[in-house]
Amino acid sequence: MSNQLTSELRISPAIRRPHLSESPAIRVLLIGVTLVFLILLLVLPLITIFIQAFSKGVWVYFASLLDPDAMSAIRLTLTVALIAVPMNVLFGLSAAWLVSKFKFRGKSILLTLIDLPFAVSPVIAGLVFILLFGGRGWFGPWLADHNIQIIFTLSGMVIATIFVTSPLVARELIPLMQTQGTQEEEAAASLGAKGWRIFFRVTLPNIKWGLLYGIILCNARAMGEFGAVSVVSGHISGLTNTIPLHIQILYNEYQFAASFAVASLLVLLAVITLIVKSVFEWKYHGHGIHKESGER
Repeated sequence: MSNQLTSELRISPAIRRPHLSESPAIRVLLIGVTLVFLILLLVLPLITIFIQAFSKGVWVYFASLLDPDAMSAIRLTLTVALIAVPMNVLFGLSAAWLVSKFKFRGKSILLTLIDLPFAVSPVIAGLVFILLFGGRGWFGPWLADHNIQIIFTLSGMVIATIFVTSPLVARELIPLMQTQGTQEEEAAASLGAKGWRIFFRVTLPNIKWGLLYGIILCNARAMGEFGAVSVVSGHISGLTNTIPLHIQILYNEYQFAASFAVASLLVLLAVITLIVKSVFEWKYHGHGIHKESGER
């Protein structure tokens, strides 16, 4: 009886995937609202950035990007991302593995802590690190005695970026790994495979698209982070200014063409990130649909 019911559910897609029917007027209204929203709040601002960036000519645009302070900001932004993203990948994989594959007390508390950076303002996070590692902070005197400086250095900026972006990989992997369950890992273990072999041969291939998707989101947020990094950086031109901070300085100094030129670089990075994200998302969902069809 159970097998018959299961086969009927598989044969009848309408039972599993009910479709909502809307009137043509409602569809036109929803499409119109969506398009107006996207045009006013996304397309027009992006077009304006490029118009302002080239307002004084192509030479001024490239001169703004090749300015020593701008180049330093670009290098620092890439450096912070190259350090923060792998750290969050390691954390995300560990947290997702722990939450999805094991049962233990306090799991809900752990999930709440993982989501905490989403709830805390980045500026508040930066102030917390000042209170912890600043000259008059909890660990400030000890750090000073050992000639260690975290605030106003690359280390502080990396720590702040890691905190702000820490949930992105984990939150992408946890639902995916919970949906997949533990059957394949248990089967591999019954055949004699050990922990790391199970992870690299069974778990990782199943989550690779979700992992890449989380890495892309984490990298995009790391490169564009402003609030927390602004608090702990000290705004030292040529030393501790990332791209967003350099844009703010240029804008405050009324160098509008230069500020929009550097901002256009972030926009281009964001567009590239979205393209890569869309490709991986398409492959991820296509892989899932293909696998589901194969199981049938």
